[in-house]
Amino acid sequence: MKPFARLLIAAFLAAPVLSATAADEKAAAPAASAPAAAPAAPAPAAKPDLAQGSSKYTAVCAACHGADGNSGVPANPKLAQQHPEYLVKQLQEFKAGKRASPVMQGFASQLSDADMKNVSYWAGSQKAKAGFAKDKELVSLGERIYRGGIADRQVAACAGCHSPNGAGVPAQYPRLSGQHADYTAAQLTAFREGGRKNSLQMTQVASKLNDREIRAVSDYIAGLR
Repeated sequence: MKPFARLLIAAFLAAPVLSATAADEKAAAPAASAPAAAPAAPAPAAKPDLAQGSSKYTAVCAACHGADGNSGVPANPKLAQQHPEYLVKQLQEFKAGKRASPVMQGFASQLSDADMKNVSYWAGSQKAKAGFAKDKELVSLGERIYRGGIADRQVAACAGCHSPNGAGVPAQYPRLSGQHADYTAAQLTAFREGGRKNSLQMTQVASKLNDREIRAVSDYIAGLR
């Protein structure tokens, strides 16, 4: 038999074997895995219900903080136009006892998380009324502290966190503009004396201020706008 004929016969005999082998390999190959399902997106946070917030505020908060969030009592803070995230945080900490106040803990304990959010966003939506500085002798000192701090004691300027006009920074630093001087002074004193412990940063700042400086910066803040 000629060499060329022998090659043709060999190719013919080998073909079925190769085909079967390929089929066997294909059958043995694992099926391609289906693509992994994408993780479910988190449910969007519920929007605050301002109508519910108004109702709950009227029932629980208005007697001390004013019908529209503009407290007429110097010892009680104005809540109007305050950053809602800040108010929610304070209510949660009152309820948990992290911020000490038997009166506020009693009121906050009546509120669910949804109530706190609704009340805070409603209060934040109200227009704050302007305040006024009263002590002409101290207001210039208060302005220097608020805008420039006290360098030799490493007291940071209030404006650095609360902004030059006292508007604050949402979710980080509260609005101070127009706040009652009596309330601000009481909070700075509480931070200094350890009665209020829910801000290490403010404790460090207030610990370096004397009574006169606290009164001065509090009075300046009351007239800030």
